Amino acid sequence: MLKKALPVFLLILFAQQLKAQQYGLFNTKTLFDGFENPAQKVFTLDSSRQYASNFLLPYLGINAASKGNSDFVRKLFNEQIYDSADIPLGKKGFNTLYQHTNAYLLTLKIFNSYKYQKELGFSWQLRTDGLAKYTNETLVLLDNYSRLENEMPKSGAFNDKGYAQTYHQFSVTYRENYSKRLAFGAKLSLLSGTSYNQLNITDSDLDIDQSTGRLSAKFVGNYRSTFKDVNELNTNTFMPTFKNPGASISLGTSYQSKSGYFLMANLKDLGFIRWNSESYTKNVNEIIEIEGTTDSKKQFQNRLSDALLKDSERRGFFSATNAKIDVMLSKSFGLWTPSMIVSKNLFFTGGDAVMVNKFRYNGFSVSASPTYNFHQLFYLGLQTMYQTPNFEVFLGSDDVLKTTSQAQGIINKDATIGKGYNGASVYFGIGIKFGNYVEHPQNSSTMPGIGEESPGLFKRLFSIFSKKK
Repeated sequence: MLKKALPVFLLILFAQQLKAQQYGLFNTKTLFDGFENPAQKVFTLDSSRQYASNFLLPYLGINAASKGNSDFVRKLFNEQIYDSADIPLGKKGFNTLYQHTNAYLLTLKIFNSYKYQKELGFSWQLRTDGLAKYTNETLVLLDNYSRLENEMPKSGAFNDKGYAQTYHQFSVTYRENYSKRLAFGAKLSLLSGTSYNQLNITDSDLDIDQSTGRLSAKFVGNYRSTFKDVNELNTNTFMPTFKNPGASISLGTSYQSKSGYFLMANLKDLGFIRWNSESYTKNVNEIIEIEGTTDSKKQFQNRLSDALLKDSERRGFFSATNAKIDVMLSKSFGLWTPSMIVSKNLFFTGGDAVMVNKFRYNGFSVSASPTYNFHQLFYLGLQTMYQTPNFEVFLGSDDVLKTTSQAQGIINKDATIGKGYNGASVYFGIGIKFGNYVEHPQNSSTMPGIGEESPGLFKRLFSIFSKKK
């Protein structure tokens, strides 16, 4: 059955894409830093032990936000009431709803060699990606289509678009120093897709037959999904099976200048997923008749779901991962380390410009990160961390003010708590190092990699292009 598939798709599965990236963890030598920014070091000579892992302990980041019709969204999530009565009609522009989840289920980093500071890493992540843009008229259509009879929308009023995908990411990372100041790193990943849902309405209209009073809605576009009904989803759906295989690559570099400036640049998660032949695809070109006052809200939602999702073709398709480029410039001034970060999605809309202000004393640090999101949203991130050479624990939020008000509203089931756009963000993690100390060769005869004479991987790779013909 297709019951509730469309409303759930629009309002929940669309909630997928704020690419806030826990910027306070950049250039911290945490496990997160080492896996997300592949040129970054995790180990410190004469202080760290040889291996690092999260040992299946929490290492998780979740971000969510919505822009447009904030009161409607607060009532929906805080009080579980779908009420479109106060949503204005006839205004241009889209509402936007997005969320991003990045959970490191298991990590292992190995100090591989003193020479060139080689580090090898293995990780298993669970990720979600996506984006939705939808109109006010769509929200009203799903709730009370009779209201549109009095305020007939213009052509294109239901031109919504969005996608959501979840997948597992199994990665191998490698980094090394090219010189004392320059480093390179790479992250190669095998992906296992678990669910995908995408809808793109390119043309739409609403018309009324004056003789019968019946409304008819037109939808033209395309639909792709690995499921039709949310009832098809269960625990096994989100287990890695490689029925939907994929691959991605991340490349990074960092440079430490003599004057103390630190520069880092990354190309992250450039890849694809091939969804299997049991997936659903459909070129939508439907006109839906609405049975006037005899058609209940539920009946209409089922009619709309049938039109968009029923009789779809079973075949495979490809989807891209949300690749991005980010650049960081940083310099320490005693206890204070300011950092400027710019991150931009490659294939999808969105990005961030961030100013991270980290204050560190002994093993404790606090970071404040005002952020401008390219969806014209402003955040204030806060992070606290305790870190020694062999232990790290951190807790933070990329949007602490909205997270606080959103939590209060949900706990109290009160839609009047909070103003402006809706948002929530939290991340936390624990990492532990173990094994022998990675001491300087003058202090130890047992450190791995001492005595090797072969150059590093990137040095050998770049030497190919520098050889004279």
